[in-house]
Amino acid sequence: MRSNHVLVIPSPSQGHVIPLMDAAQRFARKGLKVTFVNTEHTHKRVINACSQKDYLSDMMQMVAIPDGMEPWEDRNDIGQLTETMFRIIAWDGSQKLHIKGIKTIIVLAGQTGVMAVFNELPVNDQMFQLSTNMPPMDPNQFLWACMGDPVTRKKMFAIGLEGTVAAGAADCIICNSAVELEPETFTLFPKILPIGPLLENNGKTKQTGHFWNEDSSCVTWLDQQPFCSVIYVAFGSLTMINQHQFEELALGLDLINRPFLWVVRPGMSGSIDHIYPNGFMDRIGTRGKIVSWAPQQEVLNHPSVACFMSHCGWNSTMEGVSNGVPFLCWPHSFDQFLDATYICDFWKTGLRLNKDDTGIVTREEIKNKVEQLFRNDKIKQNALNLKERVKEGNSSSKNLRNFVDWVKKGQDNAPENNNSQTSS
Repeated sequence: MRSNHVLVIPSPSQGHVIPLMDAAQRFARKGLKVTFVNTEHTHKRVINACSQKDYLSDMMQMVAIPDGMEPWEDRNDIGQLTETMFRIIAWDGSQKLHIKGIKTIIVLAGQTGVMAVFNELPVNDQMFQLSTNMPPMDPNQFLWACMGDPVTRKKMFAIGLEGTVAAGAADCIICNSAVELEPETFTLFPKILPIGPLLENNGKTKQTGHFWNEDSSCVTWLDQQPFCSVIYVAFGSLTMINQHQFEELALGLDLINRPFLWVVRPGMSGSIDHIYPNGFMDRIGTRGKIVSWAPQQEVLNHPSVACFMSHCGWNSTMEGVSNGVPFLCWPHSFDQFLDATYICDFWKTGLRLNKDDTGIVTREEIKNKVEQLFRNDKIKQNALNLKERVKEGNSSSKNLRNFVDWVKKGQDNAPENNNSQTSS
C-alpha cells in the first residue's frame, strides 16, 4: 500500500514559501500526507508569524534543515542564499534518488512564460517575442539582469539554467497559473500543469507562510471606508525603495486625497528606516492607514478596495486577478516586468506607473494614473470579467485532481493538462 507522501521544499523566500504552502494545504485536503521543509531560518520566521497553528492540516507537518550559510552571513543576499541552498538540496536529493518510486515534481512559483527565457536564450539585448499571443520580452529585464552586482547576476543565471535542466528531467511540472490567463504559454509548454490561481480567498484556509505578523487592524479600518474607494499599496517581500522614491510615493498618496492602505515592510529601505515627509502623518489623518504587513487576501477581497498599486510579483498578480481588482503597475525586478505587460497590454486590467528621466516615479505621475484608473470603467470591468473567466474555466481544479490521483496511483505517465479546450 502506498503512503501517498509528498515532500515539499520551497526556495527560502516568502514569494516561494507562501504559494507552496497553499499548494501543500490543497494536497493535504485531498488526502496526501505532506512534509513541508523550510530552512531553519525561514522555519522560525514562519512559525513565529503563524499565530494560529490550527491553520495547518493534520496531514501536514513542517520540518527544518540548514541552509548552508553561517549565522553571520547575509540571508538577504539572494544569489548566495539560493546557491548554498541548492548545494544542500542537491546533496540530499542524490541520496533520495536511490529510493525506489520517488518522483520529482518541479513547482514554478513565478510567471510561467519566464521558463521560455532559458529554453530560448536571446543572442543580443533586443526585444523578442515567442508568439504573437505572448508579451514581448526585454533581455535587460530578465531575472539575472535585474540583480544588483555582476557576481550575483552570474550566480542567478547559472541557477536558472540548472533549474531548466531539472525541469526537463522532472516527472511533472506544476505552476501557480491558469490556462485562461496565458493559453499560448501552455500550448508551447504542454508539460506544465497549471493548478492556480493559488492564494485565492476561498474561505477554506487562512494563508500561512508569512515571514511577518499580519496587522489585522487594517481590515477593521477598511470596514469604515466607502465602497470601492481605497488604494491598496504593497510591494511584496523583497522590493527595496530608496528615501527619495519613498517621499515621492508618500507625497503622491497625499496629493490624491483618497483613502489608502499602505504596507511599509520592515527593511524596505535596507538598514535605515524610511522618513516620512514633514507634516505627512498629520495631513493624512485617518484617511490613510499604514501597516508593516497586511493580510493581503482579505484586503484584496474587501469591497472598499478600488485598486492595487503593486510591484506585480506573480503571487500578488494572482491574488489581484482572483479578486477582480484593477492594478497600478510598478514592477521592480525578476518576472515583474513581464507580469505588468500581461496586466496592462494583454488582460487590460491595469495601468503602468512610468519613471521620469532620473528613474523616479513622481508624485504627479502617481496622482495622474490613479485618477485615470478611477475614471476608467473599462479596466474595472475587464478585471471583473477576468476573475469570472478564471473561476468558471475550472481547468486548474481538474488539473489538481488529476495530479493528486497520479500521485496516489503511482502512475508512470504525468497527468494530462486540461487546456486544449480554452482560448484567450
